[in-house]
Amino acid sequence: MGTLLHFKSLYREAFDDCKPSYLVLFLKAYSIFCAILLAMALYAFLYRAFTGFEF
Repeated sequence: MGTLLHFKSLYREAFDDCKPSYLVLFLKAYSIFCAILLAMALYAFLYRAFTGFEF
């Protein structure tokens, strides 16, 4: 749990001094998009591993 709180604080500190607000919104949306893609890739890998598909 402490690691997640550390990552949360790093995430918030990364956007503190960014001046153009549209750039901050774009970067936040992009980071969420990347997290979703990573979760989908992990799900696909685990699904293939546990259902017996050959790699």
